[in-house]
Amino acid sequence: MSRIGNKLIKVPAGLNVAVNGNVVDIKGKVGEDKIEFNKEFVNVELKDGIIKVTRVNEEKKTKQIHGTTRALLNDAIVGCSTGFTKELEIVGIGYHAELKGTDIVLHVGYSHPVTIKCLEGVKISLKDPNHITVFGSDKFKVGQISALIHDTRRPEPYGGKGIKYKGEFIIRKEGKRAAATGASAAPAAK
Repeated sequence: MSRIGNKLIKVPAGLNVAVNGNVVDIKGKVGEDKIEFNKEFVNVELKDGIIKVTRVNEEKKTKQIHGTTRALLNDAIVGCSTGFTKELEIVGIGYHAELKGTDIVLHVGYSHPVTIKCLEGVKISLKDPNHITVFGSDKFKVGQISALIHDTRRPEPYGGKGIKYKGEFIIRKEGKRAAATGASAAPAAK
């Protein structure tokens, strides 16, 4: 009983969508995508600019695939019409990023710079050396590149240094202090 699978998908203006057998072709201003679905489990109908995904039977596996197929189609339509964006921030003295062609080079406290190769269909841009924007039509690829950048130097809880997603909340910890442990100052020398 997938509630997500039962939702209708409205095709935005300027987007070309065609259902050919078990493949949905989507072409838009940002990009193009092909989504394959299994006709054994679901049917996809396009009528008057609205896509409807229906189940063939009521088995458990069919219900699972129903919601997944609808979500994949919706993500492809949103990606081809408006695209997906992830923003990251670099925090730390001397930490910064630079672009070399389409790849991004991160200088984040290691003895060497870290280069991350960009996937096809994804664009990386820098607002300044500490703010990275990842944009593309494929939600998976945008998330994958963003995760690779983020995992290069995750934010640490004491100083907050590292690479974080914009708006990500970092739980901060207090560092060690002599007074916090109950230890008194060292006795004076005689």
